[in-house]
Amino acid sequence: MRRFAFAALALVGLAGAAQAQEAPELVTVLASGDAQTQLMGMVLTMQAVQQGAEAHILLCGPAGDLALNDAPASVTAPQEPQGMSPQGLMQKIMETGTQVEVCAIYLPNKGAGPEVLLDGITPADPAAMAARLLTPNARILSF
Repeated sequence: MRRFAFAALALVGLAGAAQAQEAPELVTVLASGDAQTQLMGMVLTMQAVQQGAEAHILLCGPAGDLALNDAPASVTAPQEPQGMSPQGLMQKIMETGTQVEVCAIYLPNKGAGPEVLLDGITPADPAAMAARLLTPNARILSF
């Protein structure tokens, strides 16, 4: 009986160690049209990625404009203190393998198709996004 208990404790310890080694999952949901808020959302997402998180970005409403090939100046204008724009930093985050999607209703309400989006950005599947948000180790940033 003692061997069984010891073996069970050892397995629990190994499972805990495996969970501790899993990279945290970060979902950044950005809906704000404010350029400083957009940039800060990207700054925190990039910091999390650099610290080992696996990130995913969902752009909704006015923040969906970050995904556009022909984006407005509000998302492409450099900001202090690093001279980075929200869209520019988002593109750097994408280079790390982070997936960026626009809300499923963004393009239909803009009267546009996926061809207006930057390469690598797609409309989100609501069921897949809901599953991602419900992942037990998911952290959600919302701006």
